[in-house]
Amino acid sequence: MRLIVGLLVVVVSVFGGYAAMGAHLEVLFQPFEFVIILGAAIGAFVIGNPGSVLKSMGSTFATLGRGSRYTKDAYLELLGLQYTLFKLAKSKGNLALEAHVENPGDSSIFAQFPGFANDHHAVEFMCDYLRMITLGTENAYELEALMDEELETHHQEQERMVSALQALADGTPALGIVAAVLGVIKTMGSIDQPPEVLGHLIGGALVGTFFGVFCAYGFFAPMAQSLRNIYEAEGKYYLSMKAGLLAHMAGYAPAVSIEFARKALMSDVRPTFAEVEASTATLQAA
Repeated sequence: MRLIVGLLVVVVSVFGGYAAMGAHLEVLFQPFEFVIILGAAIGAFVIGNPGSVLKSMGSTFATLGRGSRYTKDAYLELLGLQYTLFKLAKSKGNLALEAHVENPGDSSIFAQFPGFANDHHAVEFMCDYLRMITLGTENAYELEALMDEELETHHQEQERMVSALQALADGTPALGIVAAVLGVIKTMGSIDQPPEVLGHLIGGALVGTFFGVFCAYGFFAPMAQSLRNIYEAEGKYYLSMKAGLLAHMAGYAPAVSIEFARKALMSDVRPTFAEVEASTATLQAA
């Protein structure tokens, strides 16, 4: 919704302001200029990105439309899940986690936290490292290094998507100039025409520059930044899991372990200590 609202504000502000000045909107309709700019941009996008990025663009735009799902409630759910898992491990030993991490889809614990359970990558990350703990991994430093490597790889994969959109934003203004130059060349071929005809041709050529800059800074660059923010929020989600798991490995009580996890979160979505305590108290009662 936020993406749609933002795009509408951009379009209405630009074209509404232009019309309010008394200008004619039909002058801006130059379909062949649009074909030159967007066609070249799509071609450059295909040349510059691997197949994995091209295949993921549909889901990337879906992510942009959906926005970040990592709200305070999502983090409270994550902390509650970690608390429940760590409490079970403390009371019955780490081997008690084995049945839950081997079949998370059938786990009664994961079923209590549907938001987390529906996130395939988060479930895989949590279960993989809990499984290593149940198998006897004791060196927290080695496990932390492995987590960092996995998270860095995941970040690099996401950054390719952001870079692809940012490259569109960086290149579209130049492609607008290409379209404008071609329009000027066309105009020079009609130099013997009256001023009103030349004015129309020159105006059409300048639309290319306008459209390139408009798409770059009105659409592509903000979308790249929005995607970056979404991925940063996801990164914090995984860092919270990492902090909780390492604290659990260090032998801290469940309440202390999830405090480590809570401190890894951004302040605008970080639950307070009292909110986490109230949430885990409800889990204890359940």
